Amino acid sequence: MNASTGFSCFRDFYPYYLGEHQNRTCRRLHVIGSAGVLLILGLVLFQVLSPWWLLALPVCGYGFAWVGHFFFEHNKPATFRHPLYSLMGDWVMFKDVLTGRIPF
Repeated sequence: MNASTGFSCFRDFYPYYLGEHQNRTCRRLHVIGSAGVLLILGLVLFQVLSPWWLLALPVCGYGFAWVGHFFFEHNKPATFRHPLYSLMGDWVMFKDVLTGRIPF
């Protein structure tokens, strides 16, 4: 077990992460936030938006996710306790929703 995270690896953390995202609206808000991050990033990379828009990435990604936690899931985001694993979990859950492994 890693003293800083309480989990020995991400594989051990991910089931906990999914348990913190059982509310469907919360998961949907995570997916919307993650898709928004990718959209903004793509528009900046293709020079449609100014690079200053990169400052909006955490606002978009975390904003939607935290609304989901505070108003629908009624728990504190895992980001507060496990920031790196939580960020990784966001993207794995995003992939799992897109591939149908987790219901949208």
